[in-house]
Amino acid sequence: MIEENQNIKILRGRALSFLRQPEGVDDFAAFSYFEDGGVAIKGSKIVGFGEFGEVSKQFNGEIIDHRPHLLLPGLIDPHLHFVQMQVVASYAANLLEWLNKYTFVEEQRFFDPVHAAMIASAFFDTLIRYGTTSAVAYCSVHQTSAEAFFGEAEKRNMLMIGGKCMMDRNCPKALQDTAQTGYDESKALAQKWHGRGRAKYAITPRFAITSSPEQLESVTSLLKEFPDCYMQTHLSENMEEIAFTKELYPDHQDYLAIYEHYEMLGEKSLFGHAIHLSERELDAMAQSGSVAVSCPTSNLFLGSGLFDHDRVQKSGVSIAVATDIGGGTSFSMLKTMDEFYKIQQLNGNRFDPLMAFYRMTLGNAKALLLEKDIGTLAPETDADLVVLDAGATPEMALKMQRVETLAEELFLLQTLGDDRAVVETYVAGIAMKAGLV
Repeated sequence: MIEENQNIKILRGRALSFLRQPEGVDDFAAFSYFEDGGVAIKGSKIVGFGEFGEVSKQFNGEIIDHRPHLLLPGLIDPHLHFVQMQVVASYAANLLEWLNKYTFVEEQRFFDPVHAAMIASAFFDTLIRYGTTSAVAYCSVHQTSAEAFFGEAEKRNMLMIGGKCMMDRNCPKALQDTAQTGYDESKALAQKWHGRGRAKYAITPRFAITSSPEQLESVTSLLKEFPDCYMQTHLSENMEEIAFTKELYPDHQDYLAIYEHYEMLGEKSLFGHAIHLSERELDAMAQSGSVAVSCPTSNLFLGSGLFDHDRVQKSGVSIAVATDIGGGTSFSMLKTMDEFYKIQQLNGNRFDPLMAFYRMTLGNAKALLLEKDIGTLAPETDADLVVLDAGATPEMALKMQRVETLAEELFLLQTLGDDRAVVETYVAGIAMKAGLV
């Protein structure tokens, strides 16, 4: 029986969606792929996915033909700083110098709602250009920055997670809250935005260096009051950072133990970087279900270290991969995976293109416990999609002449692709990129 509805549209193209983590480049059972595929969208939801002939028999609606391009779930970026758009490409020797010389200076500008709104608009435009449909963002310490972030995301109906930074020491006075004001403002933002439309709130102590014990106690309270919210912070990114953290919290055996003491570990706890972890720390993260979020372009740019994917995965810790704008150097999840691949090469790990695209889509969605909503083309999920062209530039088109398999095409996209490879980005069923100036 054909379902007829004026709100139904069918995207046609070569369609790829993962079912689980692939075990190798030849693990065809890990994904669904249709050479002539169809994705039926009704309103903001996917209602059909499969061979185009079968989907078009079941649904009657506008056909949008994207052949010969690839249809995939929208890309997911689980760690970046929306307030750092104008920090990207700032020269510094290491993390702490970069923070003090550029980042903390830039973030002070977000007390101004006009500036915050301007950057928020540019931020979401940029995500859409690069095919990113969901992200987890740090705002500045100011409530105005979080309001701008969530307000702009709501206008575009994008599933976004974010939170205002909590920082009450070791940063400029203009960026400091207090244990009490950080608690009060975070609580007010969580009450207003968490679960409103597609928005989700993340309680966001920047890292142990910029939060006093009293502030981390307030984080404990917030997590108990809002158990459905996320928690995001930084962990073991840089050796100088680790040494300073241990000076500030000498009574704890390691970096992660600080966060454990304040009950910050859990399935919705996202720890950015997590490079230099002991076996004890990895075991504690695995036991709690906490997520290690790797940020490859940032780690290379700041010389922080090389995240060992295989070691972390073997420990049982959930992994996500992210851009970390503005320590990261590209908004592109494709470029991010290109650098992640190179880091794994240096670690002696084999990281194939199926795994890379799994991580950008279903893998990151699962790390966020959102696989029922995003990261897949399965019916009843949100209609966030990206359309990719592996021949988007002359050199890519030339290489495509020699490509014979799907895995080879994905590796080409990962290695040479950027925003030019993104033909269109759909958010909740609406084509968004074509309308950008």
